[in-house]
Amino acid sequence: MSNMKDMTGEQIRKKYLRDGMLPTIFCNGCGHGLSIDYVLWAIEELELDIDKVSFASGIGCSSRIPGYMNADGLHTTHGRALAFATGLKAALPENDVIVFTGDGDCTGIGGNHFIHAARRNIDMTVILLNNYIYGMTGGQLAPTAPKNSISTTSPYGNIEHAFNISELAVALGAAYVARWPVSYPYQPIKSIKEGIQKKGFSLIELMSPCPTAFGRRNKLGKIDALWDWYDNNAILVEDYDRIMNFGSEEEKAGIQGKYKIGVFQNLEKPGFIAEYAKLVNRVTAADDAKFGGDL
Repeated sequence: MSNMKDMTGEQIRKKYLRDGMLPTIFCNGCGHGLSIDYVLWAIEELELDIDKVSFASGIGCSSRIPGYMNADGLHTTHGRALAFATGLKAALPENDVIVFTGDGDCTGIGGNHFIHAARRNIDMTVILLNNYIYGMTGGQLAPTAPKNSISTTSPYGNIEHAFNISELAVALGAAYVARWPVSYPYQPIKSIKEGIQKKGFSLIELMSPCPTAFGRRNKLGKIDALWDWYDNNAILVEDYDRIMNFGSEEEKAGIQGKYKIGVFQNLEKPGFIAEYAKLVNRVTAADDAKFGGDL
């Protein structure tokens, strides 16, 4: 494996990004740029052939990311990235398929595709950037938005219950599920590497501050205060479970409203593409036996 110390961030970016696409469109304080670095470091650490990596995305701030990659990719319609990625993996099963998507794109507009891609255990790695809002299309309420948060479509406060994306993926049987704030550099890189290597559906949910569409409307302060809010409201899933099972009432009250981070699920189970290949071979062999290979 490569050593991360062998190359600088600038060298990594020059190796994998398109010069003509830079700088990015991201606002000051947006966490999305870090997610690009994390994926590039994971690719470098795994020594992947970038010509065998295919990206897909839908619509939104995060969905612009594949355009910066000096690699093949599909920039698709709103909410449909996982459907396109499924076809991409079926057509090129030897490729590593990586999807960039947002919380609104993936679980709002594309919720049904998310449910069934995870349920089927389609072989892809989904980098879901959760910023609690539709950042690019007007600041509308996203299905992950916290209770009472403000958006253009909830100017008096959100009254809806939020999706817990990672726990939903766990319930659907995804092979690998992890959630990290983008302010944690090493854990996301490790999870992305594990997700790429996993056979089946991998979800890495990255909590990415949006100072423009979410932070400003919800009066979360300057950029550094917004990032601190994400750090101060995170708790490792192991610590959360320990406190809820064995902690005092005071400890339990102290973690209410915090979001869990860490690796939620890591299973060894057959991926859809491998199972489909077995089915094709079995049916073909049966036909050959029945018809003598004349078909």
